[in-house]
Amino acid sequence: MEKLLQKAEVLIEALPYIRNFYKRTFVIKYGGAAQVSEQLTEAFAKDIVLFNYVGINTVIVHGGGPRISKIMERLGKIPQFIDGQRVTDAETMEIAEMVLCGSINKEIVMLLHRYGGKAVGLSGKDGGLIEAKKRQGTVDLGYVGEVDNVNPVILTSLDEKGFIPVIAPIGFNQLGETFNINADAVAGAVAGAIKAEKLILLTDVPGVLDEHGKVISTIRKNEVRSLIDKKVISGGMLPKIKACLSALEGGVNKTHIVDGRIPNCLLLEIFTQKGIGTEIIL
Repeated sequence: MEKLLQKAEVLIEALPYIRNFYKRTFVIKYGGAAQVSEQLTEAFAKDIVLFNYVGINTVIVHGGGPRISKIMERLGKIPQFIDGQRVTDAETMEIAEMVLCGSINKEIVMLLHRYGGKAVGLSGKDGGLIEAKKRQGTVDLGYVGEVDNVNPVILTSLDEKGFIPVIAPIGFNQLGETFNINADAVAGAVAGAIKAEKLILLTDVPGVLDEHGKVISTIRKNEVRSLIDKKVISGGMLPKIKACLSALEGGVNKTHIVDGRIPNCLLLEIFTQKGIGTEIIL
């Protein structure tokens, strides 16, 4: 009886969050650590399907860098990186599109279908979703892009019909060129374009950590610059923070950076009072 009562308490704790987020949309960046084991992929799929069954719409943006590198090596092509960015010539772009829009995207779609979700795989080319421009910098990285514009019509249509869009971070420009784009940046831009309730980035650390290695539960937008100057935010966390700020500026209410290595991390972050990661807010 005690265990049953505990289960009831968990459901009651989740009730106000379910009520507040009913018919709202979450954009979730899925990749990296959350994809490394069958247990984590299944937990992720169940979290997403649960969200949808309680009336929370979800849009998923996924990455796939490690898989791209493996396929390149199998084809005899050595991956090259500059400052953490993949050098993407025409052949590498072709491989990236094949892996992201093909195998990875469809695996996620089928995973969600297995647990009762209705998922639709997309790239930024579908419905003119993501217009891109070449990423500018001191070094030419080839077909590495930045989001120039998001046309959310196709996402709105799918949400209204109860489908779960699953987006590969590939964009295009008016010349017909294809660009590989950082998945965090795509997720932030998409969240802003559809005025999502939340942007949630799954990563391989507990959240933003302070000088003592403890998770910072809440960071306000005006605190970010100071944390960057102190090197509290650095390295791979920078593009995630940038995506969160972009989403907030676009009208998203709250953003989260969550440890994707924890099973059911999405439910723990959203349906509990304290959550488990870092929230970045205005």
